[in-house]
Amino acid sequence: MRKTYITNMPNNIGAFLQASKCFALLGINITRVSYNKAVDSHTLFIDVNGDEAALKEADIQLTKIGYLQNNGAESHVVLVEFHVKDDGPGRMNAALELIQVFGFNISYISYQENAEEYQQFRVGLLVEDAGRMQEFLREAEKLYRIRVIDYNRSEKTFDNSIFYNSFVNSLIQSSGIAEEAKEELLINSNLAMQILDEQGMLPYRTFDTISKFAEMLAGCRGEAFSPRITTHKITEVTEITVIEPPCGSNTMIIKSDDEFLFVDSGYAYYKDEMLALIRKLVPEFDSMKKRILITHVDQDHCGLLPFFDEIIASRKSKECLELEWEGKEDYRERNKFHKPYIRICKTLTNYVPADPAKLTVPWEVPAPPVGDLWQIGFFSFGDLNFEVYEGRGGHLPGEIVLIDYEHCIAFTGDIYINIKGMTSEQRRYNQYAPILMGSVDMDPSVSTAERKAVLQRLGAGKWQIFGSHGAKKDYALKISE
Repeated sequence: MRKTYITNMPNNIGAFLQASKCFALLGINITRVSYNKAVDSHTLFIDVNGDEAALKEADIQLTKIGYLQNNGAESHVVLVEFHVKDDGPGRMNAALELIQVFGFNISYISYQENAEEYQQFRVGLLVEDAGRMQEFLREAEKLYRIRVIDYNRSEKTFDNSIFYNSFVNSLIQSSGIAEEAKEELLINSNLAMQILDEQGMLPYRTFDTISKFAEMLAGCRGEAFSPRITTHKITEVTEITVIEPPCGSNTMIIKSDDEFLFVDSGYAYYKDEMLALIRKLVPEFDSMKKRILITHVDQDHCGLLPFFDEIIASRKSKECLELEWEGKEDYRERNKFHKPYIRICKTLTNYVPADPAKLTVPWEVPAPPVGDLWQIGFFSFGDLNFEVYEGRGGHLPGEIVLIDYEHCIAFTGDIYINIKGMTSEQRRYNQYAPILMGSVDMDPSVSTAERKAVLQRLGAGKWQIFGSHGAKKDYALKISE
């Protein structure tokens, strides 16, 4: 049984040795340790593997030696900026004495002398009683001009005492997600920092990127949800509507006569906005059988799957969805560089796995891989007839491409996307994942080969390529003479 301990390491020599001996005596194996004093001088993350009874006993022993604390008090940092007149030594003593009188712990200090008459002296105070803080501020105002400012989590100098709690609390508050998500965000934010720190990325950049990603997701909800919507006539009876949200994948709606098929579905985080929009575009949505085809299993493509009656997918995508449903690591999470971002993203976007009972796999018999993109079968909808190709998993195992040679249209998922056709918001959104994952592709070199293979599969004609990010791309291919 695996478990992650988020511990408050006691401030004494040999503290970690005590915890290590505790685990060893109980037969528990430590699989990962993360501690970075520059980020948080107390919080220590320990991943372990042991049987359930041993882990319960470890909880008791770690509490006894001061590693696990639960006193019920919610602490947070209040950052106070004092404007102090530069009138000689000891000019901050009055403020420090007042802090001592009120019994506040100082978690952060920032001061640098300049040529101005008044200096700015910032102090982070660890506060558990908001009322007592108000009393302190009233007394402090008698001594100096002061202001209370928000804790800036994007600064390079972090609170050196309870950074992780402050950081994750701010994510929860800005995203509007459940408090129960706190531990998952703590663990995976730390894991992302540790992995990227080993690759030379400074911790502040990791946390700043996570913050900006969360803020952008939250900033595009409600009235700010403004996808680009275009409709494209394919035949006399068939049209394709493309919904391009600022964050996440496109959703395509194919209408042929009175039948509808959806392709990919965006983030669960925007389910209210998307369902309201879909009901305007497809008034029959609530009463009809809802069918969706997914190009691959990334959470920004599968967020609305629980609202559909039938999910059409490749065999490997089916296997991936089944892993999620069973609470196991999916294909992305098996990649250590992708796992923290994927877990954070699932948490921030309220992702819920789809019920595998809804899955349909029209191409159950696996075709032998040939090259970078090989045909696995056919798929028809209305008057459209597609050849279906599977890629080698450069972006993600199970990825598929659908090509209709008669009508010169292709659905290419994330194997081939229209980068130049993105809005400025889409471009901004798409910069965060590569920073936190290293690459959005499982194997970038294979992904590059697959993109070339897509274009090589297209015949002569004027093609309309519907990728899962960016606008529809028009692509003309002439017959060489």
